[in-house]
Amino acid sequence: MSNENIKEENKINEEKIINNDVKKEVNKEVNKEAKKEEKKMTFENLNLKLEIVEALKEDGIVNPTTIQQQTIPLLCQRRDLVGISRTGSGKTASFGIPILQNIDNQGRVQSLILAPTRELADQISKEMRKWGKYLKIKVATIFGGVGIDPQTKIIQSAQIVVGTPGRIIDHLQRGTLDLKHLTSFVLDEADKMVEMGFIEDIERVLNAAPKSRQIVLFGATISDEIDYLKTKYMTNPIVSEAELHVKKDLLEQYYYNTKSQEKFSLLAHILSQKETVRAMIFCSKRSTVEVIQHNLRNHKFKCEMIHGKMTQNKRLSVIERFNKGKVDILVASAVAARGLHIDDVTHVINYDLPQDPQEYIHRVGRTARAGQKGIAITLLAPQDHGNFHSIIRKYDVEVDEKQPGDFEILQFKMLQNDRSNSYRGSRDSNQSGYRSNNGGFGGNRRPSYGDKSGSSSGYKGSSSGSSNRSSYGNRDSGSSSHKPKRGYSMSKFSS
Repeated sequence: MSNENIKEENKINEEKIINNDVKKEVNKEVNKEAKKEEKKMTFENLNLKLEIVEALKEDGIVNPTTIQQQTIPLLCQRRDLVGISRTGSGKTASFGIPILQNIDNQGRVQSLILAPTRELADQISKEMRKWGKYLKIKVATIFGGVGIDPQTKIIQSAQIVVGTPGRIIDHLQRGTLDLKHLTSFVLDEADKMVEMGFIEDIERVLNAAPKSRQIVLFGATISDEIDYLKTKYMTNPIVSEAELHVKKDLLEQYYYNTKSQEKFSLLAHILSQKETVRAMIFCSKRSTVEVIQHNLRNHKFKCEMIHGKMTQNKRLSVIERFNKGKVDILVASAVAARGLHIDDVTHVINYDLPQDPQEYIHRVGRTARAGQKGIAITLLAPQDHGNFHSIIRKYDVEVDEKQPGDFEILQFKMLQNDRSNSYRGSRDSNQSGYRSNNGGFGGNRRPSYGDKSGSSSGYKGSSSGSSNRSSYGNRDSGSSSHKPKRGYSMSKFSS
């Protein structure tokens, strides 16, 4: 090739590079403008009643989230809809605002909202009362564990009823809840309700309501049962999906490799760091919640716990204390992973991992909410690798390894009625000492996931379908060691 041809080719390549750079800059500007437009959108733009807009402003809510922008106009038109969105994306306002927009203040039940737990029913009711305070709307909160007669009296003058399936069925059977004027029916956390076995109760409620009622389902996923409800009971439903996961630029996810007997001490070490401001610690079992809270208190950590076996009043009291900042550490079971309104959590710590990968997504969704940043940390002992592997394979998550450094091994006491040692901070409840990065208390530290070169580590999960690299150990060889490789993309996992 002649020098002239080479020069001409180089010139063409330079022009291509310049053009590509220009395109990138143009795309950046377009994205910036799109974000600006999104920020400009207000609830006033959605043609809502001024009373609702004013109440929202007083509650600090001005700009609708993506799921709200998508669903509120459709629901105001009384369309049947299935909304799929992550915890913390504003689902309550997505269905609550259209209910307030369409309802009148005559004393009859026009809207019924079903929730899987008493706490969530109570929370939805409080939000509806706040946003509808200038509309003279009455909201009845109906759940079990309290007297039924006072509820009957409240229902008589309410336009909106929020309740759990069991107690709603009780009122229908007694004839104290009349649904003949019902215009809208909402299932919040619909997938969770189906998972808890409420499908028959849901159908009984639907069969007691007029066939012309609007049906709205909100949840994180669509199961076969939700698809069944959609097909059998809904009219030309629209499926709206938005914000299925926390934005990656807001949520940092890390894991620590640790021994089972050092896990509690590592937890205490993390909680002692100044950047850990408000933390939720998730455990898969009620007994684990209780023993972790007990030991944290023994080591002077101010904390509360919440799980499904506590009384309704106690659970609500704990949430209120945490939201008001009276305690900054909450040890929780799955009951607090979704639906509940818990503010300003800076750190979510997975003390252990759930068998259901979706539960992990709900847990980490308790932080990095409403545009704020958050950190999710998982403590990985050998018994946790299998569940972690399932999460990484199923979801598009990026999790980086962190080294704990040196930390003190603390005394850990088992509760008298608990015989499981899967979460012990020390095999000997009286053992204490200091754990070194070089050796570890009671033996050498288990190797980290991958090479020892000091390069950054991490995981990226997705469902790209390719599996030409090994995962935790070698999948092809059937290894059960579950030690992830380090410094490569988890997009090589199949879903």
